[in-house]
Amino acid sequence: MSQDDEPHRGGPPWGRPPRHRPPWWPEDEPWPPESPVPWAYMAGTWRRRHRLASGLGCLVVLLGLVGFGILFASSGQVRWLASYVLFLALVVMILVGSSRLISSFRHRRLETDPIIEAAGRVQDGDYSARVPETGSAEARLLARSFNQMSARLEATDAQRRSFMADVSHELRTPLTVIQGQLEAIRDGVYPADAEHLAPALDQVAVLERLVEDLRTLALSESGSLKLTRESVDVGTLVTEVVSAFEPTAQAAGVTLSVTVTPAVPRAWLDPARIGSVVRNLVANALRYTPAGGGVTIEVAATDTEQVVVSVRDTGRGIDPALLGTVFERFSRSPDSTGSGLGLAIARALVEAHGGTITAASEPGSGTTMTVRLPVGSI
Repeated sequence: MSQDDEPHRGGPPWGRPPRHRPPWWPEDEPWPPESPVPWAYMAGTWRRRHRLASGLGCLVVLLGLVGFGILFASSGQVRWLASYVLFLALVVMILVGSSRLISSFRHRRLETDPIIEAAGRVQDGDYSARVPETGSAEARLLARSFNQMSARLEATDAQRRSFMADVSHELRTPLTVIQGQLEAIRDGVYPADAEHLAPALDQVAVLERLVEDLRTLALSESGSLKLTRESVDVGTLVTEVVSAFEPTAQAAGVTLSVTVTPAVPRAWLDPARIGSVVRNLVANALRYTPAGGGVTIEVAATDTEQVVVSVRDTGRGIDPALLGTVFERFSRSPDSTGSGLGLAIARALVEAHGGTITAASEPGSGTTMTVRLPVGSI
């Protein structure tokens, strides 16, 4: 090994690395290293392994020679001397092996101590714990896996906290209205007639829809949602769903049309679940399309054995800041009156069928929601 390849002597093992790539450096890592790593320790480990192999090889050769000497020696004194040398060689091999084993355990402990400490922090609820990905190949793999696990736990915990805060916010408004209305009736402010009970009943219906939406979302995300699949003509299904919105579209002055291209194959899906997805997309399109505009629904087939359902409107479009999160739970525009769960449920139901749903929009140019569903069973 040249002088440039010699490890940095003195100071911590994170000293200045050599200019040339050492033979012990991992093939899957760039040289020179982008961040400080214990390269000198790795170099020492590489040299110790080769020295140990050389020493053991010499001992094996020595034992072989002594063994042959014992077999072919004629003098009893020579046999005794050869036996004594063989015993000493065995003792040396045992000592060297024990020393190597103890050293290996010590180095392994130095590599795993940071991971054990970080695991204790995760156990206590600190999901931000990370460990440096250094040391042997096995230690780096273990550290990388631990970091990925803790990062996933941290993200899941953040989503859980956000979800609980959003659910609490959504429940607060209808409960406040119900409580206020009933207290007013109890105190004699309002009479207990149908007119004054109607607002409370409306908010009860809101709570019922919210609970059902949360239940559907929880079942789909946990993989427990049951689908009643059957062979369905998607064009007919979409046409029937859209026809129910004709009175609403006419009252709003919005043109509503459905186009089904020829030769659309039947798909193996749950008609009730996919019908609710189309219903949600059409309702959103009508809600944000002004009078004089139009909503177009198209059903087509692709060469990849998929059925594509697109819902296109001529509304104001989606704010670019919200476009990337429209399918997240409780994501909605400031003027939205919904719960913000509709598109999240739509995505969950489509993905449960093995399909995808995407959104494309430009401010002032409308929005297009595209659902792609596989034709065959999954």
